Amino acid sequence: MSGHSKWSTIKREKGAKDAARGALFTKLGNAIAIAARGGADPDMNFELRLAIDKAKAANMPNTNIQRSIDRGSGKLGGEQIQEVLYEGYGPAGTAILVATATDNINRTYPEVRLAFSKHGGNIAEKGAVAFQFDHKGRIIVDHVLDDDFMLEALDAGAEDVVDEDGEIAIYTTNTELAKVRDALKQQGVAIKEANLVYVPKNTIEVTDEATAGKIMRLMDALEASDDVVDTYTNFEIDESLLG
Repeated sequence: MSGHSKWSTIKREKGAKDAARGALFTKLGNAIAIAARGGADPDMNFELRLAIDKAKAANMPNTNIQRSIDRGSGKLGGEQIQEVLYEGYGPAGTAILVATATDNINRTYPEVRLAFSKHGGNIAEKGAVAFQFDHKGRIIVDHVLDDDFMLEALDAGAEDVVDEDGEIAIYTTNTELAKVRDALKQQGVAIKEANLVYVPKNTIEVTDEATAGKIMRLMDALEASDDVVDTYTNFEIDESLLG
């Protein structure tokens, strides 16, 4: 909706201004480690290739990337990192998913629960929120959206192509992401980002300033945890309330 922004767009804009590079590298490293559990060769493990590409785009050093791969594949020993998806509700009934990568659930769960409780939300049981989202592939491209490009993307296997606040987003099934991304690259399309994401089936419009403030403080608190890899929610917030 014109005049409203989704959390995915707000998060990318906030990330571009994020000066906490050390915390960013921790999150990227955790994502690589999780992906590396499926194999340490990025040519054979597409999720690992996506995680590495994202880390390189953030200028993460190659030594850090390799250490994260070794950690995830078990070469470094120690506690194995695992992926845990927490679910909860924020102010105004907004649905929130919190993807984490952790070697200590006894540390991560209390951090996530505290963020919810301090900022007007509550953590929920497994399955209570996730059904409101679809697990999709999303590709952000640097391209002009026209009928020809939309047909090319659909022919490559995309489900939908949309303009999201000035960025072109291509959605795929979670199993077709690699195929569509590679097909677009072969056509010379510049890929800015390619990830598996949770897409809300329905959205909640937030137009009240106080509610918007509470939601943003909650999302910031969740994102502040080193163990949180990504967050997904179903709000659309009025751009005039973003400050």
